[in-house]
Amino acid sequence: MKLIIQIPCYNEADSLPETLVALPRQIDGIDIIEILVIDDGSKDNTSDVARRFGVHHIVRHRTNRGLAAAFQSGINKALAEGADIIVNTDADNQYEGRDICKLVEPVLAGEADIVVGDRGVRDNAHFGPFKRLLQMFGSATVKKLSNTQITDAVSGFRAISRAAAQKINITSSFSYTTEMLIQAGRKRMAVVSVPVRTNGAIRPSRLFKSIPQFITNTAATMIRAYAMYNPLKVFVLAGSIAALVGAAPIIRFVYFYAIGEGGGHIQSLVIGGPLIVLGVVAIMFGAVADLVGRNRQLLEQSLERLCHIEDRLRSNNEQSQGEFNGKSSLRDGTDG
Repeated sequence: MKLIIQIPCYNEADSLPETLVALPRQIDGIDIIEILVIDDGSKDNTSDVARRFGVHHIVRHRTNRGLAAAFQSGINKALAEGADIIVNTDADNQYEGRDICKLVEPVLAGEADIVVGDRGVRDNAHFGPFKRLLQMFGSATVKKLSNTQITDAVSGFRAISRAAAQKINITSSFSYTTEMLIQAGRKRMAVVSVPVRTNGAIRPSRLFKSIPQFITNTAATMIRAYAMYNPLKVFVLAGSIAALVGAAPIIRFVYFYAIGEGGGHIQSLVIGGPLIVLGVVAIMFGAVADLVGRNRQLLEQSLERLCHIEDRLRSNNEQSQGEFNGKSSLRDGTDG
């Protein structure tokens, strides 16, 4: 069983050593532990620090592409290196490295596809009152949208099984956390939370510059991800609301027309008619988007089958190589 711990980084040369030192080197049930650093276009010597500390794999983006892209690059690399479980953690040592053992337990036991580290936002001493309120509201929203029982939706401390990682495709340019959960819920994956410990912040977040920016970007990501996987529901709801709003002035016009005073209320038709048309068009768009979504699901299933074929080919190659090495050793022993 092979575990790869991936760490997305952007200008983390100062904080990365402490994070790497805190990572576990041995976990019950895990045969191999390797570390992967994704250098997202850092302008400092993040990659050099990673090499000095013996990191096994380094992926470097030429420019800063954002956390979501770095996360997806890490997943792709970890899968290519044969990871059975992938753990994602932050480079600023926010999460307690020793709790990786807790994260992988449900995956090893076959009880979960994805495990999210719950930082205990409500009682976390490292969070201010406003941040606690914001995190709890956001987690409740994601919990509803994803139909998962997650209490800390934006926690980046996660363990992912190989099968789950092969099904996750992040499209957001901001953050992977909420989109990943919405995808997992839509694809009926088993997602659980485990309590984890955190360390105090050593610097402001580099993901966003202000709270309003974070709220805007996170909300846009959630809406886009939910609409991508539930287009019919979203467009039918929006179209129905528009049609109902448009129906109100038309009913008003019909009433006045019935009592012989319709001449002065033509504006009701002018307002209501386009709204009803807009509602019908939105519903039609929803039907088309749903068909496109079904086609995307077929493509994802085909991609998943290709991943399984690659896994079997890799396994067969490793087995053949092992048999070849064994025969070579026997031959060398006989000659000696």
